[in-house]
Order: sequence, then C-alpha cells, then structure tokens
Amino acid sequence: MREEPRSRRSPRPTSRRPSVQTSDERDAPFGESPELLAAERAAAAAQPAQLALFAPGPAGSFQPVLAGLQPLDGSSSLDLARTWFRIELERKRRPANTVESYCYDLVKLEERIGPKPIDQIGHADIANFLGLADNRATRKRRLTSVRRLFEYLVDDQKVLDVNPVDGFFPHRIALQTPVPLFANEQIAFEAAAAADEPWSLVAVYLMLRFGLTRAELLALRRDNVDLSDPDQPVVHVLYDDPTKHHKERKFAGDVEFASAYAALIEAAAPVDLLFPVGFQAVNGMVDRVAKAAGIAKEVTPQVLRHTFAVERAKAGANEEQLIALLGLLDEPRNRESVRRYLKLAAPPM
Repeated sequence: MREEPRSRRSPRPTSRRPSVQTSDERDAPFGESPELLAAERAAAAAQPAQLALFAPGPAGSFQPVLAGLQPLDGSSSLDLARTWFRIELERKRRPANTVESYCYDLVKLEERIGPKPIDQIGHADIANFLGLADNRATRKRRLTSVRRLFEYLVDDQKVLDVNPVDGFFPHRIALQTPVPLFANEQIAFEAAAAADEPWSLVAVYLMLRFGLTRAELLALRRDNVDLSDPDQPVVHVLYDDPTKHHKERKFAGDVEFASAYAALIEAAAPVDLLFPVGFQAVNGMVDRVAKAAGIAKEVTPQVLRHTFAVERAKAGANEEQLIALLGLLDEPRNRESVRRYLKLAAPPM
C-alpha cells in the first residue's frame, strides 16, 4: 500500500497537562451568582451526613464501623442496639435459633414501646412488654431476651449505667418428672434398633448408654471416635464453641458398641458426620423403633437421655457426677433436674 506523504497525515494529538486546581476550587459549584451559590450551599448543608467509616475505639484508636453502622451510645435507637447485639451473638457463634429468638423478641419490644432511645427505656416499658405474654414460657423467653440485650449494653458496651431489667424474675416453671425406660423395655428397644436401619443401633446406643442429646448426636464426627483399641472405642463429645467446653466429655464403649459401630462404618461409610440426617429423622427413628419394640409409652430422644441418667444414678453416681456425665452447667436449676434422677434411682420403699 502506498504510504501517504507525511505532510498529508493528521497531526498527532498533543497531551496537555491539566491545570493545577485546589480541592476547594474543584468542589466549588459552577456559577457566579451569589444568590444561587448561597442556595446550593444551604441545600448541601441540609443533606444527611454520610455514615462514618471509622468509630472511636479503645485508647484513642479508630476502628472500622461494620456495614456502615454508627457506634452505640445512650441515645442510640433500640433498632441499632439490636443490630450490634446480633453481630455480637453471631461473633460468639451462638446457635442460629437462639439469635433469631432474641432478635424476634426485641423487635416485639420496639413495636410495643415505640422508637425510644435505649437510655430512656425504663422498668415500666419492660413491665408493659412482659405483661403481654400469654403464658409463663413466653414471658420467661422474653425476659431472657431483653435481659441479655441490656447486659450487653451495660457490661460489654458500657453505654448504659442502669439495667432496666433488674428486679424482674421469671415465673418458676416446674420440672416434669421423667419417665425412663424400664430394664425390659431397654432390651426390647435395643433389639428393635438392631433390626432397623444401619445407623439406628449406634444412635440409640449413644443416647441410651452415653446420654448424648440429639444435637450432640448429630454433631458427632467420625474423628470423634477413638479406635486405638478396636474392642473398646472411646467416644469424645466435643464443642467448637469455647463457651460450651464444660459440656465436653468422653465415654468408653464395649464390645457390643464396637460391633455396631463397625457395621455402621461398613454399611454407610460416613466420611465426616456419623449421622448426616436432621432432627426429625432422629425423632422418627426413635418413634419407629419404639413401636417395633412394642413399647406403649411415649419414647423420645430425651426419654433415652433420662434413662441413661437414672441408670447411672442406680450405679452410684452422685449429684456432681451426674452434672458432669450429662454435660450440664453447675447451676441450681440443673442440680434440681439431676435430683429427679437420684429420686427415681432410689430403692423402692
């Protein structure tokens, strides 16, 4: 192709350096009318302030504000306090249903008392909210929710000096007397579990002989079973949540459990969780096995745990040992609970 003479080519654009401009000049609005400029400044001043990216932290430091949230103080709304409280609960890895329950109750509190700053919420507001509960269980749950929030605001965030929930106490909810399985029912129940699905006997053994809760059963991993001695495996009940380390414990299995566990591994070959099912599957299995065993009384995972506790009490476990075996926090309510097992384990009069 014939090259065009240089003189006919379009001249190359020359790059020009931008003129130096101050930030005030750059941000100034266009125009020369003083009246219009004043009107623009007034409109700009009326705009809401942008959410802060950083909030004052300890020792004069600055910390990023999560999701653009303002830091808490006494004049903060209940909505903002609830949001920060939820973040704290999730950071501590509280169960999702607990977080949702707390937040639901706090939404209902705000609906009842209106948009008050947290430092203006008083005893009358709490009494008004609790008085709407239609039963004792609901009142107790609501009281727990608001108590936890204000403890967080007073003790952790230190934005309030007074806890408006102080002085309120839950109604006492009487503990029901457990109905454990008798010895012949336990034998029939385990036999029916052995004839059920491959996982049923191991799951029943863990609840009936070790007292695991349904949640602990479903959290059990293959690595939690120590097979150093194949005839006497050791089951470790562990928790990732540091606040629940008091619930950790371990149990030694026997030849019967070792055989059932080996059959489960061969049939299901679980990679991680031993029981990759849901709560309802456990409930359904227990109910199905009870019917197959010909047991007329209601049998639930909690009944199996009650049976474990009573049998351990019959074998000589005292109050402190039952607290540890069941993974319970040592508090008055739990001590009252284990005393029921000791009473049922006492010799007949």
